Amino acid sequence: MTLLDIFDFWHPHSVQHVLIGKEVDFRVSSDETNFVQKILEQNQIQYRILFHNLQDEIEKQLDGGKHFRKKYFYTRYNEWEKIAAWTKRMAKKHAKLISRIEIGKTYEDRPMYVLKVGKQSYQKKAIFMDCGIHAREWISPAFCQWFVKEAVTTYGIDKDMTLLLDNINFYVLPVFNVDGYVWTWTKDRMWRKNRSNNSNSDCIGTDLNRNFNASWDNYEEELRDPCELVYCGSSAESEPETKAVTTFIRAHLASIKGYITIHAYSQMLLFPYGYTEEKTPIHDKLNKLAKEAVGALRSLYQTEYIYGAIATTIYPCSGDSTDWAYNEGIKYSFSFELRDRGQYGFLLPESQIKPTCMETMLAIKVLAKYIVNNDQ
Repeated sequence: MTLLDIFDFWHPHSVQHVLIGKEVDFRVSSDETNFVQKILEQNQIQYRILFHNLQDEIEKQLDGGKHFRKKYFYTRYNEWEKIAAWTKRMAKKHAKLISRIEIGKTYEDRPMYVLKVGKQSYQKKAIFMDCGIHAREWISPAFCQWFVKEAVTTYGIDKDMTLLLDNINFYVLPVFNVDGYVWTWTKDRMWRKNRSNNSNSDCIGTDLNRNFNASWDNYEEELRDPCELVYCGSSAESEPETKAVTTFIRAHLASIKGYITIHAYSQMLLFPYGYTEEKTPIHDKLNKLAKEAVGALRSLYQTEYIYGAIATTIYPCSGDSTDWAYNEGIKYSFSFELRDRGQYGFLLPESQIKPTCMETMLAIKVLAKYIVNNDQ
């Protein structure tokens, strides 16, 4: 074991992306706390402890309000079984606006459900939106559920949402990484990858957001190590979850004009490219649109987001879904990093689900309305 092996980097996800003068969030075991504090102090590095007992915070989310856990709530984090049942219930209850599509199976043979949300009509534009590609980012699936609920309950009431559902189909994948999400509820709350086996290694899982065919395996050395958080898989689209999504999107490329993927955390709105610092031909247009979207988001609770191209705004990466979608011809491809900026990180309290979702809805509406009015 090396010194770095005792760190679980949260933001950025890897020591390779740690920069002088930039804040770093990481987790260490209780056994290593004094040792790490001593190193930081010896090197005159300022630090603050966000969680004195991380397990206590995890148990609050897993066990808090146990009498509520059997029920489904939009303002609570829901287990996969409840989300799956919710997709069926929503499609039945709102049959004129929602249909449920099974686009494939996960590595552990769980169904991947997409909800098609929109007024039934032919030859409509579409936006594909996925949540929960990284298992531990629980606020992400919570947002996709909130989005669907808001879309159907405000249709015919809210002018913007009515316009959108009349003119666009939203394909919403509430949980991309179902197996990993289940694992975070049952075994390891901080799990990131999927749960596939890797040949020639005892380490489990692939980072699904490094498994897309967009400069796959071309940037980070750690992408090739099955034991790393960002292992990119044995080949591009090697994972059944990735393959299910890419197959579905390719089959609907004629209509899909926008791609949105929801992550956490760091409060950013990102767009291609991630695998190069070169600008896309429509960089200025994407930048202007992102600026407008974060402005709308800020208007509700004054939550500050930064925006820009992935490689120059957060860090370079290859094999991610946003670059892949853009390269497939979906010009308006965006990645959200939701709340917060590190106070809670992946353990965002349930009390912040509603405000996070409400402000993010405003940004999504800006992006979607632009696609309705401008893209052909």
